[in-house]
Amino acid sequence: MAAAPDGAVRPGPEADPYRVMVVEDSLVIRGLIARILEADPRIAVVTTVANGKLAVDALDRHDVEVVVLDIEMPVMDGLTALPLLMKADPHLQVIMASTLTRRNAEISLRAMAAGAADYIAKPTSSREVTGADEFKRELVAKVLAYGQRRRRSHPRPRSAERPETVGRTVAPPQRQAIVLRPPASSPVAAIGIGSSTGGPQALAKLVAGLDALRQPIFVTQHMPATFTAIFAEHLARATGVGCSEAVDGEPVRPGHVYIAPGGLHMTVGVRGGRTVIVLDDGPRENFCKPSVDPLFRSLAEVYRDRVLGVMLTGMGYDGAAGAKALVDAGSTIVAQDEASSVVWGMPGAVARAGLCSAVLPLGEMARYIREMAGAGR
Repeated sequence: MAAAPDGAVRPGPEADPYRVMVVEDSLVIRGLIARILEADPRIAVVTTVANGKLAVDALDRHDVEVVVLDIEMPVMDGLTALPLLMKADPHLQVIMASTLTRRNAEISLRAMAAGAADYIAKPTSSREVTGADEFKRELVAKVLAYGQRRRRSHPRPRSAERPETVGRTVAPPQRQAIVLRPPASSPVAAIGIGSSTGGPQALAKLVAGLDALRQPIFVTQHMPATFTAIFAEHLARATGVGCSEAVDGEPVRPGHVYIAPGGLHMTVGVRGGRTVIVLDDGPRENFCKPSVDPLFRSLAEVYRDRVLGVMLTGMGYDGAAGAKALVDAGSTIVAQDEASSVVWGMPGAVARAGLCSAVLPLGEMARYIREMAGAGR
C-alpha cells in the first residue's frame, strides 16, 4: 500500500482496486456514479443495482468491499436494506447517498447510527452530477478511505489477490517520527474540535465523555447545510450534552457544544464585552466551508493560551494552519492517532508538524480532555 498526502492509504500498483457496488434506482444517476468511480484506477465497480433487495442478493455473487447506497428506492429502500447488508457482511463499508433534504439528512444520520460508515450529499439530477466537481472528489475520496478501512479491519485472503502479486513483498511506507511538545500550563477556557471523514461517529463517542465540562466546545465538522442542524440534534440525544447548530451573534454558554453550520465558517468574537458566535460567509478554505482554520484562528485571538484544540479523523489538512495559530498563542493541541482514525489526514498533518502535546486513540481522548480542562489547572 502507498501513503497519500491527505493521510489516506491507497492501493499501489501491486494491489487490487477497491471493489464497489452502486445501489441507485435512477439508471442515469447510477451510470454516472459508476463512471465517476471507474475513472479512478484504484476503484473497480463490480456491479450496479436498482434497489436494496437486489443489493442484498448481489452480495452472494460479488466480492464487495464498499457500497454506495441510495436512500429512496422502490421495492426496498436504503434504510431497510442496510441491516440486511451488514448482516450478510459485518465488515462491509456502506456510504449512504441522499439528496439535501431534512428528511434524508435525518435518515442518513440514523443509518450511520445503525452501522453505515458515512454519507454523501447527492446532486438531484444528472446535469448536477456531471458538473459537480466537489461531489466527484468527495465520492472518490470516501470510497478510497472506506475501502482502505475495510482492508485494514478485514484483510483480503491471499487467494483474492491477482496471481502476479502473490508472494511479492511490499515495503511498508516510512513513518515520520512524531515530536510532542509540553502542554500549556494555563487553565483551559474553551475547546475547539475539527473533524471530517469519519467525524460524526468519532464526535458521538468523544462528546459523550465530556458531559461534565464547563468550557464551551466549538465543533467544525465538514458537513453540508441541512445536515448540520440534524447532526446537532442527534449528537445531543446520543450524548446527553447540550448541543446545537451555531447561530450568529448568540452568546457563548459554558458547557454547550456549538456545531458550525454547513455552508458557513464558525468563528468567535467579542461584542459588547461578551464572547459570541460569529458566522462568516467568506470564501472556502482548504476547499471547505465550514473550515477548521477560521475557527481555530478566532479561538487563538479571543482565548489566547487557554484553548485546547482537538483534531479528529479527516481527509486533507484543514485545521493545520489554525492549529499553528493556537500553538503560537500558547495553547495546546491533541490529535487522534492513526490506528483509530478512518483517515489520518487532518490529525496527521498537525502531528507531523510537531504541534501536538498528545496523539491518542479515540477511546483515550475524552479522559485527556477532562484532565486538561479539569479544576485546578
